[in-house]
Amino acid sequence: MKQLLEFLGVILLFQGVGGLVNRFTGALRGWGLVQRLDFLDGYEIYASVALIVLACALFAAVRSEGTD
Repeated sequence: MKQLLEFLGVILLFQGVGGLVNRFTGALRGWGLVQRLDFLDGYEIYASVALIVLACALFAAVRSEGTD
C-alpha cells in the first residue's frame, strides 16, 4: 500500500508540475491531464497547484504511516 501511495504521489506531482510548466512557458503541450480536461479551461493553474498539494499530502500520509 505504501508503494502504491508513493507512486500516485509521484504521478500527481508530475502532472501538477507539467501543468504549471505548460501554462507559464507553453512547453509540454498536450502532455498533462490538466490540459486535456475541458471543464478546467481557465483554471489550469489552480488545478495544477491542487495536484501538487495532493501529492505532498500523499507523501506526508505515507511518511506518517510508519516504517516497514
